[in-house]
Amino acid sequence: MPMPDCPTDFALPASDALPASLEGVAGWDLHMHSRASDGALTPTDLVDLCHARGLTRIALTDHDTLDGVTEARERCAALGLQLIPAAELSCQWRGIGIHIVALLPQGVSAGLNAGLLQLAEARTARSREIAHRLEKIGLDDGLARARREAGSERPLGRPDFAAALVTAGLVPDRKTAFKRYLGAGKRGDVKTHWPALESVVGWIRDAGGVAVVAHPLRYGMTRRKRDLLFSAFIAAGGEAAELVSGYQNPELTRDLSRQLAFHGLYGSLGSDFHYPGGALAPGTLTPPPRSHVVPIWRHPALGPLIAGASAAIGQASIAPRLHHERS
Repeated sequence: MPMPDCPTDFALPASDALPASLEGVAGWDLHMHSRASDGALTPTDLVDLCHARGLTRIALTDHDTLDGVTEARERCAALGLQLIPAAELSCQWRGIGIHIVALLPQGVSAGLNAGLLQLAEARTARSREIAHRLEKIGLDDGLARARREAGSERPLGRPDFAAALVTAGLVPDRKTAFKRYLGAGKRGDVKTHWPALESVVGWIRDAGGVAVVAHPLRYGMTRRKRDLLFSAFIAAGGEAAELVSGYQNPELTRDLSRQLAFHGLYGSLGSDFHYPGGALAPGTLTPPPRSHVVPIWRHPALGPLIAGASAAIGQASIAPRLHHERS
């Protein structure tokens, strides 16, 4: 099917106007979700909330899709915000589910588009398997129940199954659903369908984008295992990681900054916002510590935008309607 064209004509201010370090940065949030995947707000409403909270530079990082980018971009243009086209892509490394944020200043290449199609198929198969597994603990007709909770035709995610478990009276709340059945290593944590880390990073590089390890402190890894992850990621062509994702332990964040500096990784940050009323809101972050980590906006792939060389960097083919869930 033909792909709709969407020019990624956002331009960041001149580089000397941008923060030279992550410490004390304000107005940035490069990890948020909309209703195009598992967020609660439409892209337009999310941008409105970001504007109300004083953010100026944002990335919409829905799971394995760029469906919301066109809408978000149009609203950002109306309000004077800069939007970086992006997505949070699912993969696995050594049997662990890993999320990679793809910052895509040049849009979507044919290789990345093929990867997004592969991820769409993987998510559909994964949802069926999750439903099958949850039937064994009493969630009958789980696929249909999760679909009702989603309220749309987007691919289902674990949050939809969590809501179905609550509605069915099998757990008191979504937090318990993840703790008992859907969290890492639990019955409903299905990751065998995800592509390898190396493949996903390759798709991002094919599109001229920057690959960023999302929330590296959330995978339950030892420091040594994170070092191994970062080494494999770099070998595949990855160049950045989120130093801060929402609220984090400050001491662990300082140690993570030392890891990123050691590996020469750029540092990114984001709230991982999903819905209003929760602990996190757009721009809500643990303050980044003083460090030698270079901010992601200093990456050469963003150079033309950061330098303000052009307000339009060409036509970026945004992927077909590939909505996706949280994780």
